[in-house]
Amino acid sequence: MGSALLAGLIGAGWAPADCSVAEIDPERRRIVDAENPGVRVCADAGEAVSGADVVVVAVKPAAVVATLESAADRIGADALVCSIAAGVRIATIEAAVPGRPVVRAMPNTPAVVGCGASAIAGGARAAAAHLDLAERVLGAVGTVVRVDEPMLDAVTGLSGSGPAYVFLLAEALMVGGERCGLAPEVARDLVVQTVLGAATLLARDPVGPEALRAAVTSPGGTTEAAVRELQARGVPEAIADAVEVATRRSRELGA
Repeated sequence: MGSALLAGLIGAGWAPADCSVAEIDPERRRIVDAENPGVRVCADAGEAVSGADVVVVAVKPAAVVATLESAADRIGADALVCSIAAGVRIATIEAAVPGRPVVRAMPNTPAVVGCGASAIAGGARAAAAHLDLAERVLGAVGTVVRVDEPMLDAVTGLSGSGPAYVFLLAEALMVGGERCGLAPEVARDLVVQTVLGAATLLARDPVGPEALRAAVTSPGGTTEAAVRELQARGVPEAIADAVEVATRRSRELGA
């Protein structure tokens, strides 16, 4: 996710010379350096954050506190600390970097292709300008919304885990196509374009998913028969339940 964000920032016009990355693994550090000409790639977190206006924490959740504490004395008093580590509460981050403004974010994996969905929540010292800066950073790889921190668990259950739900649907559609006689590669191409097209239509048409579904569901036709089968099997309710289960699990992990 950190690499995706770096690529997005540079693609959005941020100067590589203004970006620094800390990577402790030598081989990974070499790759990051080769893939991002002009970016300063460091082995030490303190060196990377020195002089930064915004510090993006993109390490594993278990490493957040230790990483921040190791670099805290090099983080400027006015520097924004923006964490994309799942499940790590704002209070935990603020304790590791006392006095700094903190914004916690929950992005998702489509950020890798610049189509991410992120939510941000500000800490006690995060002013409107800090939220604006965090939104500008994460906006380089997709859409950004603002929520209160307790709602980040719901964001995790919906958009954080959401790509997996869509991929599961795509798997099932491919299986259905193959059962009906399509070659696997043909089924895959059709499913990929169908999911992409439906998502694009949903994004561009303000009428919403219910109206779009109704528009393609002719009375007595094939789509109506298929939708009736999905509803009879409880698929819509199961998907909504899945979001609730993932949200509860996010709360448990955060605690």
